[in-house]
Amino acid sequence: MGFRGVLPPRETGGAWAVPEPRDAEEQLHPVPAEVHEVFSHTLQLLRGQQLLEAHAELMMMEHLRDDILSQLHLRGLSSAQATVLSYFGGLQELNESLAKQLWDIVGSSLRLVREDPVLFVTAVRIIEREEKIDDTLLLEATFLPPGRPKGWRQKFYHVLQETITGAHFHAAHMDAEGPGLARHLAALQKDIVSELRVVKDLMVQCVPAHYNILSICTVTYHQALTSHLQDILREDLDKQALFLLLEWALRVYHSPEMMGHPDLLPEVDVSALAPLMSPELVDQTERKYVVKVKASVLEWMQRTLEVEFKEWFREEEPETDHQGFFQSALPVIVMQMLNENIRVASLITDSLQQKVYNMALEELEAFLGRLQEALVQCGKEHQKDRTIPKYYVSYLLAMLNNNLALSSSVSFLHPDTARREVPMSLRAALDRMQKKACQLLLEELLLDLQPLCLQLPSRKWLSGSQLVSSMCEVIDKYAKDFSRVRKPVFMLLLTESELLVTSQYLRALMQKKMVCRSEEERGQLCDRLLQDSTQLRELFCGLGLDQSQQSLEAVFALRELICLKDPALLSLEVLGFITKYPDVSDEHISTLLDLRGDVSKEVRHMVLEMMAQHPQVLPESYRPIFSTILVPAPELPFCLRKGKCA
Repeated sequence: MGFRGVLPPRETGGAWAVPEPRDAEEQLHPVPAEVHEVFSHTLQLLRGQQLLEAHAELMMMEHLRDDILSQLHLRGLSSAQATVLSYFGGLQELNESLAKQLWDIVGSSLRLVREDPVLFVTAVRIIEREEKIDDTLLLEATFLPPGRPKGWRQKFYHVLQETITGAHFHAAHMDAEGPGLARHLAALQKDIVSELRVVKDLMVQCVPAHYNILSICTVTYHQALTSHLQDILREDLDKQALFLLLEWALRVYHSPEMMGHPDLLPEVDVSALAPLMSPELVDQTERKYVVKVKASVLEWMQRTLEVEFKEWFREEEPETDHQGFFQSALPVIVMQMLNENIRVASLITDSLQQKVYNMALEELEAFLGRLQEALVQCGKEHQKDRTIPKYYVSYLLAMLNNNLALSSSVSFLHPDTARREVPMSLRAALDRMQKKACQLLLEELLLDLQPLCLQLPSRKWLSGSQLVSSMCEVIDKYAKDFSRVRKPVFMLLLTESELLVTSQYLRALMQKKMVCRSEEERGQLCDRLLQDSTQLRELFCGLGLDQSQQSLEAVFALRELICLKDPALLSLEVLGFITKYPDVSDEHISTLLDLRGDVSKEVRHMVLEMMAQHPQVLPESYRPIFSTILVPAPELPFCLRKGKCA
């Protein structure tokens, strides 16, 4: 149906003539019936999806209305505009109906370009027609009809973007746990690659080049993903979920499996866009991940510790390696767990790897502290009943070997050799652990030596008992046990055992249990000291401790003080003694002089005066011997109340 009969024009240069004010109402009165007839026809075309034809009629009707309104506007007949708008009121409904169909088509564009591209192309042609009308009207800038500019191209972009985000990123609450999140991310990966393929291969052919449709869609997916990941990260995620998100955003997203897919390159390029996760968000997420991993490591280590000490109370010795050294699975379990977490972190970023590495060292240090506490507690229980655990010494030796294994393995935790420096605090923790285990072993040795040491000095011992032979048997037994620990610690235990034996022997001599009653007894004492110290020295030499590393030389030197024939020469002899052993005190020397039994007060005073004149300073490398030996306090004379001392 044509438009000539709708509103009879007056020919004035080819334009529609506007009636004079006095007959405007009369001239326009017959229009509504004709207009509504056109509206009905256009609506039928829309319902039949004859969009181009419907749009052509709609444009002509809008042109007619806008032409009349423009002329009224130019003549200042604004009162008649309302009448014209009422006549053409149906245009609004037609516009909305057409627009709804267009946006439905755009919303289904990814499917339509594969199945029915003609419908999509039709929609784009209509949008472009409207865009040109908008541009023309905006350019003239004299009169802007109602509803202009329509801005349908911008609406096209908006609908397309809403369709993309609505399809993938506005779903109901998803399962944020590992498996559910993994499925969600895998589906996103598959769908986005598939849809971008469609845009690149098909949709770009259906729209004008200036639409930059592939770039628009790429940016839409990218920005929607950025927002979507932020939403997910607001949840309280477990470590698997946090790792998945980091891996997906930093590795998978740019890989050939997704945005770097061969089918998308080179047209699809996200390298110029902002990162999917900002550096700040990456750092925050990495820190969250480390916190979760730390909790897991702590729980695992605690369980390992409990299992370890449960094994101590078994009725069998700990396992041994191929060389016969005691050990347990503890260092292997701990290092494998830490290594695995560091290795997994290295798959994401260097910064995450470093964070997990630092956490691993901190947790290992804390673990060593708890291990030491457990050792101390076990030692206390053992003191109450030395038969429990049955193989207490063996498990302490296994712990020392474990500590060595941890110490040698920790530097290999970091894959980068340049970053393998072990913190001083961790080395100190390993050292404390070793010292505590050695101390507990030496306490065991001491407990077995003490009953023997209590028997000397005595006249029975002086006359030739087998006391030191019994001590040697105890030492030899422990040395055999100590041989089940690796050499550096074995030598440490041997050295400390020798020092312990020496100090216990000297302590026994200084308990003021005996005073030589004659020169003959002093001779016997000198012989006994020589025999005992020689026997002990030979034992330790046989065990592998060189004579130069032994502290038993102090017994030989002390013997010289006892054996000196002339007490008047004691000052000179004592000066040599305190020079060699600068931790000797006045009380020690006094006790030794008492042991001789022949030192006058004058000689004693002279010796002590000489010591006061020659104060000694301990060299840095000096190993204290006498400073650990307490001398019993002298017995005070009995005093009557308010009377003179006897």
